[in-house]
Amino acid sequence: MRRTYLATLALLLAGCGTLPSLEGRVESHSLTDTAGTRLGRAAAPDLAAHPGKTGIHPLSDAPGAFAARALLAAAADKSLDVQYYIWHGDQTGRLMFEALWHAAQRGVRVRLLLDDNGVAGLDDTLAALDAHPSIEVRLYNPFVNRRSRLLGYATDFTRLNRRMHNKSFTADGQVSIVGGRNIGNEYFGAGDAVLFEDLDVIAVGPAVRQVSEAFDLYWNSASAYPAALLLDAAGPDAAARLQADLAAARADPESVRYVRALAETELVRELLAGRLPLEWTNAHVLRDDPAKTLDTASRKELLLFTELLRTTADPTKSFDLVSPYFVPGPEGVAALGALAQRGVAVRVLTNSLAATDVGAVHAGYAKHRPELLRAGVRLYELKPTAEKDAPRPQKSGGGSSSASLHAKTFALDRSHVFVGSFNFDQRSAHLNTEMGLMIESAPLGRHFAATLDEDLGRTAYEVVLTPGGALEWVEGNARHDSEPGVGALRRAW
Repeated sequence: MRRTYLATLALLLAGCGTLPSLEGRVESHSLTDTAGTRLGRAAAPDLAAHPGKTGIHPLSDAPGAFAARALLAAAADKSLDVQYYIWHGDQTGRLMFEALWHAAQRGVRVRLLLDDNGVAGLDDTLAALDAHPSIEVRLYNPFVNRRSRLLGYATDFTRLNRRMHNKSFTADGQVSIVGGRNIGNEYFGAGDAVLFEDLDVIAVGPAVRQVSEAFDLYWNSASAYPAALLLDAAGPDAAARLQADLAAARADPESVRYVRALAETELVRELLAGRLPLEWTNAHVLRDDPAKTLDTASRKELLLFTELLRTTADPTKSFDLVSPYFVPGPEGVAALGALAQRGVAVRVLTNSLAATDVGAVHAGYAKHRPELLRAGVRLYELKPTAEKDAPRPQKSGGGSSSASLHAKTFALDRSHVFVGSFNFDQRSAHLNTEMGLMIESAPLGRHFAATLDEDLGRTAYEVVLTPGGALEWVEGNARHDSEPGVGALRRAW
């Protein structure tokens, strides 16, 4: 027994190593001399016609959102700055790695900043990418023990529990994609995974400079470690093996069908024809400071949540919130309730228990439902299946597909819209770093509200209070007196 205890203790201590020193790490910054690039020349006429304004195009279609990133990577002449929380090694993940590799082969400088919690199993791939002379990979808030993240959490939980949830993709400092999508099949409508209903925006103009400044802040922060300090060195044949692996991923039958279908998407046709519609308006970046990762003092100036609370105090007519993980906490409940009490129409769409991929988060939200409903907030929960306007690219049939909400957005008075990575929950508020764009856009706000008007009755349950104070889930003419679509064991969990 004593030997077993000592062996376990030794194993734990072995996983409790220290992070390498950042002494000698070289700072780098976004390139600004990019007006002469293909993207810079293409944007110049519109930028001149709309001084001080940012061009915005929403990306609600999953395959189109992938295609937009791939086309930006192919169009870049000088730089790609890419920042994500999760990057899977599946079909779309490897296709996107291939896009970055091809850009680097053309001489494009690629900076890839990834939260280390979301890249499990990709060490060899990342080491091979990092070995390319035009690619630098940094891992944010990394695990010292590369074999067991569980041991890392057991020995360094306070630090590792704080993650970089930001998502941005910027080409030549001219065009950015910001929103809720990570990199993986479920975000882009590929494979057989549950489809995450999500939202990004393409941005051109002054807001892109702000996205680049935010990227630089994180890239040069105390939590961003060069991959070479943490990963085993890539062998002499690493590049050849990586290219073979990426080629095999592209030749996979599902990848072939997916890529073929991308060419048929409306977004790709518009991009290739140079006629992507942009709304020119005011937009600015809201972001956390990366110091939030290491500073546990709850300093308000570090919190994007504080600024969002100030922003949401402004609506006079309507406030529509979409958040997959909705755990408002006392502050959020009070803020939303106060809006509803003063006559603002407040609607919240989140995942139902049957649709969520994190049941424990749903439990954190569920206890607040009665108080929110009594205050006049209208609550909707996405059903576990959502009718699709078109089949996924690799599918031949239509009908329903398993779906889970992942978009993080809200609209105030149908005139201001936030699109980003922020979930209206305690993790986003106090632990993870987040970012997004606040966009002044009546057309986008009206479209967002109209989409909810049209879809909520079809794709979501409305949660209501009975006269006796019990919860009911309304689905057309049907009413459920317990969480619909799940069994007793799931509800108990």
